[in-house]
Amino acid sequence: MPTLRSTVDVTAETYRRNREAQLAAVAALEEQLDLARAGGGARYAERHHKRGRLLVRERLELLLDRDSPFLELSALAAWGTEFTVGASILTGVGVVSGVECVIIAHDPTVRGGAMNPYTLKKTLRALEIARANRLPVINMVESGGADLPTQSELFVHAGKIFHDLTELSAAGVPTIALVFGNSTAGGAYVPGMCDYAVLVDGQAKVFLGGPPLVKMATGEESDDEELGGADMHSRVSGLSDHFATDELDCLRIGRQIVAELDWRKLGPGPSLPADPPLYDPDELLGIASADFRVPVDPHEVLARVVDGSRFGEYKPRYGTSLVTGWASIHGFPVGVLANARGVLFSEEAKKASEFILLANQTGTPLVFLQNTTGYMVGKAYEQGGIIKDGAKMINAVTNSKVPHVTLNIGASFGAGNYGMSGRAYDPRFMFAWANAKLAVMGAQQLAGVLSIVGRQSAESAGREFDTEADERRRAQIEAQIERESHAFFVSARLYDDGVIDPRDTRAVLGISLSAAHSQLVEGRRGFGVFRM
Repeated sequence: MPTLRSTVDVTAETYRRNREAQLAAVAALEEQLDLARAGGGARYAERHHKRGRLLVRERLELLLDRDSPFLELSALAAWGTEFTVGASILTGVGVVSGVECVIIAHDPTVRGGAMNPYTLKKTLRALEIARANRLPVINMVESGGADLPTQSELFVHAGKIFHDLTELSAAGVPTIALVFGNSTAGGAYVPGMCDYAVLVDGQAKVFLGGPPLVKMATGEESDDEELGGADMHSRVSGLSDHFATDELDCLRIGRQIVAELDWRKLGPGPSLPADPPLYDPDELLGIASADFRVPVDPHEVLARVVDGSRFGEYKPRYGTSLVTGWASIHGFPVGVLANARGVLFSEEAKKASEFILLANQTGTPLVFLQNTTGYMVGKAYEQGGIIKDGAKMINAVTNSKVPHVTLNIGASFGAGNYGMSGRAYDPRFMFAWANAKLAVMGAQQLAGVLSIVGRQSAESAGREFDTEADERRRAQIEAQIERESHAFFVSARLYDDGVIDPRDTRAVLGISLSAAHSQLVEGRRGFGVFRM
């Protein structure tokens, strides 16, 4: 396979400006991630420790295999809202006793681990990742239940958690609950729905109604231990499968359960040399454009991401605004579709459709590198069939059965987001660089369109067009779209699985591909490759 040759000039002014902009974006990202890691803050962490309990990330560290990677998901959930960044829960993919698992862990230092609307979205996305990729689920439970002031946004949809847990079990995907503290009301069904439940002595409290509610409902006097303690559930109700003497014992038992699953991946393992790229991933900071309107050469990105910087390009002289070809990442063969100059023309759409069909013929996962402003518009292109050609590409993406992993490296606007396997098209994983933007179109373009529409409306109604008011509206709309297309805003709403430092791209894609291979990896059958 040919080796990519980089022509990046690290001394160039453009490279320097890009790097400065990316470092600022990454610094802002780290600041927000630090808030997520801090949970409820030092005061509540200290109080938790004084109760003899581990923090959620301390539990995670002891659960995972030593020195193994952990791919945190949706870390910016709830960013920019009234809720704490991270949404009072930690989710991700990690290795436990040699098995890749989805971890869902409450952070009790944030409002007692209570679930808010973003917690719910984050939990459901983690369960969807477990289902799609056939990954065992480990719930680390310590939650006071629903955030009652937002119950109207939670109650109906929260039942999906229990639905998904039982669906996973029915599909033969193990689910485990490690209960460290409160698991009350509807939350009591988490250990109830899981295949395995481990309860910590003196800490676990699993009941539908606590002592005050029982007193009010029945007049009965009881305490926490009688209603839902680990000893009672281990000896009397049978809800608990394992009685843990303390948190360390609970984590040990959890690792033992996973070790005894005899779990096997259904997809193939890495089959190609996983040698590192020839070029320094740190240089991605200067390659990523500070301005989404300035193209990024995908070859330079791939040269710092794929194994050995090897890339077999497909149709390099046709539809050159989209780069397609074959490579491997950490030994996993992949097909790559990467936007080169933003706009997708008919040639790019047809090239992509054919390439996706080829990948499905060989069962090769696809990696989409988004940096697109959408499909081309204009009279010549409409007459040339851009709609039907774009529809072919979207059709191919929709019906592709190989795993997709999508990364937004610049911009993802309009129907280009759909054609490049955006969230609505169920990629197994989807991430964004810290400078990326996502919207129906760019802020200036959107404001300009609304201005034109307003002017035309005034003319048709015979009204004088208020230019000053239009300028104010344009400025407001541009500011709104800039805010709403920001990577943090997008990730906060779970439209992707996380914002990442560009330098971590290879590792994030590698973990995602490895997780996807826990499920069957096969392409769609029933049609051959057709020419367009």
